[in-house]
Amino acid sequence: MDDSILTPRDFASHPAYIEPGYRSSVKRGPLRPLIPLKERLRDQHVPVYGAEDLGALDHDLTRNAVVNGAPLGERIIVTGHVLDENARPVRNTLVEIWQANATGRYVHKSDQHDAPLDPNFLGAGRCLTDNEGRYRFLTIKPGAYPWGNHPNAWRPNHIHFSLFGDYFGSRLVTQMYFPGDPLLAFDPIYQGTPADARERLISRFSLDITEEGFALGYEFDIVLRGRNDTPMER
Repeated sequence: MDDSILTPRDFASHPAYIEPGYRSSVKRGPLRPLIPLKERLRDQHVPVYGAEDLGALDHDLTRNAVVNGAPLGERIIVTGHVLDENARPVRNTLVEIWQANATGRYVHKSDQHDAPLDPNFLGAGRCLTDNEGRYRFLTIKPGAYPWGNHPNAWRPNHIHFSLFGDYFGSRLVTQMYFPGDPLLAFDPIYQGTPADARERLISRFSLDITEEGFALGYEFDIVLRGRNDTPMER
């Protein structure tokens, strides 16, 4: 196989652009056919993100915004591999995350949820994958929050992920959920993902990753393209 050519994305694994149950997708989903990118643009390499652009604590959300103490909530470790369509590690690639705090509140002016902000928690981090394609974040487990999409609507606990991989064509924005969350059954964003691909959005609890007396561990592998690719966020 020519490594410079990406295989087509498996759109059957991704949610539709317009999902009636997810109200904002109706407003922003495209109504006209997409315009295919030219091959040389689709396969173009992204800019290189060097380690010198990262802060020492960018991967540690429990310390990268501390003002006067540790953030409140359950500490967790989130780690996994970033893989390409052939299950090979994607090395030295930027992984960015953002999330709500333990009470389900984002540090953003548009979030007016009646829950407290944590002065010691920003809810954003980034890191580079290593030579095995592995990333690792230390953070606080995000809380659920109401979002007004439908009566008594609550978003499940989740963390947003953003990656470019090696190509613009492997761009991915997705959400990671937690195992056993009862809100998944009622969430139109999660339910809008095809049923046979939903499990790829749920992290796995790992006692091996868990650090005794400190933080629970979750594993979430990300596949950027191909038959087993991680579904996109809509």
